[in-house]
Amino acid sequence: MEEYLHRGDAYLEKEEYDEAIADYTKAIKLNPNYAEAYYHRGVAYGKKGEYDAAIADCNKVIELMPDSAMAYLSRGAAYLEKRQYDRAIRDCDRAIELDPNFALAYYTEGIVWYREGLYYTALAKLRKCIELSQDPSLTQAAEQLLEEPKLMGT
Repeated sequence: MEEYLHRGDAYLEKEEYDEAIADYTKAIKLNPNYAEAYYHRGVAYGKKGEYDAAIADCNKVIELMPDSAMAYLSRGAAYLEKRQYDRAIRDCDRAIELDPNFALAYYTEGIVWYREGLYYTALAKLRKCIELSQDPSLTQAAEQLLEEPKLMGT
C-alpha cells in the first residue's frame, strides 16, 4: 500500500498524472480509508484539470479527517479553478480556521478575492500570506500579485 503511495508521489513529481492516479487508486483499493492516498490523488486530478474528481477526493479526505486544513485548501483551489468563488472562500476560511498560520491558504483566498474584484480584501489576504510565509517562492508570488495595478492603488 505504501509503495503505491510513494510511487504515485514520484509520478506526480514528474507530472505523470495518469500513472500517479493509477497508483493512488491501487493504494485506495487496498485500504478504502487511506486519506493520504485520496489527498494525493485529488492533487493529481487537480493538476490534470479534472476539478470535479479532485473535489470528490478532497470530500473523502474531509470525511476521514475533518481537521485537515490541506484538504480544505485543495478543495478550495479546485473550486477557484471552477470559478465557484463562494465555495473557494468558504474552504480557504475553514483551512485558516484549522491552521491560522497557513500562508498558502491566505494566498489562495487572496487570489479568489482578486478575481472577484474585491481588491482591499485581496490585499489584506496577500499581506497576511507574506507575513506568515516561510516559503520564498510563495512570498515572491504574493509580492508579484501585490504589484498588480488594481492592487497598487488600494
